[in-house]
Amino acid sequence: MAAHRLTRRRLLVAGGGGALGLAAAAGGGCGAASPRGDAVIPFEGARQAGIATPAQARLVFGSFDFLGAEAWELRELLRAWSDAARLLTAGKPVGTPAGAPLLPPQDTGEALGLPPSRLTLTIGLGSELFERDGADRLGLRARMPAGLRPLGPLPGDQLDPARSGGDLCVQACADDPQVAFHAVRNLLRIGRGKVELRWLQLGFDANTATTRAGDTPRNLMGFKDGTNNIKVDEADRLDRFVWLDDGEPQAWMRGGTFLVARRIRMLIETWDHSPLDEQQNVIGRYKVSGAPLTGRREHDVPDLDARAADGQPAIPLDAHIRLAAPRENGGLAILRRGYAYTDGIDPRTGLLDAGLFFIAFQRDPHAQFAALQRRLGTTDALTEYIQHTGNGLFAILPGARAGGYVGQTLLG
Repeated sequence: MAAHRLTRRRLLVAGGGGALGLAAAAGGGCGAASPRGDAVIPFEGARQAGIATPAQARLVFGSFDFLGAEAWELRELLRAWSDAARLLTAGKPVGTPAGAPLLPPQDTGEALGLPPSRLTLTIGLGSELFERDGADRLGLRARMPAGLRPLGPLPGDQLDPARSGGDLCVQACADDPQVAFHAVRNLLRIGRGKVELRWLQLGFDANTATTRAGDTPRNLMGFKDGTNNIKVDEADRLDRFVWLDDGEPQAWMRGGTFLVARRIRMLIETWDHSPLDEQQNVIGRYKVSGAPLTGRREHDVPDLDARAADGQPAIPLDAHIRLAAPRENGGLAILRRGYAYTDGIDPRTGLLDAGLFFIAFQRDPHAQFAALQRRLGTTDALTEYIQHTGNGLFAILPGARAGGYVGQTLLG
């Protein structure tokens, strides 16, 4: 246990900054949480971390284009990334930060002295690794899972191609933004010549309560968000809605899941000038308490049949929580893991470019996310105040076994 609690700075002191010190400190178990962020979430496991993990404070999400032409090149990339991820999530550098003066350092160095900060790294594959423009790109087309086929146009799409798609993704979550950025930066450096960064999204303040004990955070519209979504401590619901099991025809994906990412811009200035009653009717909740318009407390069950004094539905027919409610969608649910983002000012309009970087995990993105979005995107009153500007769909691989790598079930 003590070895995993070493910070990067302690490791350099104990190991003299050399490869021998890295090897000596590589063993050990999971560290316990501390106020300084020393907690370690192990990279290895039957399933990847960063999915059924209580949400950390910060996100760096990277989408990459793969430059190789052979499956073995992808295998070597994923092996190298997995080896690095073991070190990064344990709070260690990926190599000697100080070495030969005429060569680049093996670690970029900006996280030296910082604790692990509950870093998780979650890796996924996009559909074009299997098939691009009708071609069997890497000889893997026959092994593409059905859930990875493109979602197609969805209501509300105003997608920027420069912020959409990708052959691989890395979701880095940590309680320190520099730790998360350092991890993605070093995976990009390790993959140089094999991958190029297609787009990158930074996020802050996890926007969804991921455990039943946690408070529901507020989104940038000021409302509590994701009150009734699956929580990571609801094992039965995770098995039902998130994890792929023996029913998945592609055996290599069993234990994995699918990730949908959506960059949802909020039209902040328009929203901020809307009356409180309108805001509350759009969402279907009271702004301050988070309670549904038919309740007093946040976790009161919305009464979708209740009527107001004028005979109209107490929760409007186009309110967001009504349309997103499992009762209204055949019981469908997804595991949300969203983060707020702000990317400065839109130069075309002079307005804030800010909103929600929405991440959802599910067994079947077509039957779950896409079905929900088709309903929400056509009738949800919230659509007046948001724009879907980026999109990604990725197959999240099963976890890396001891000594193995993420992707080994596919590539051997």
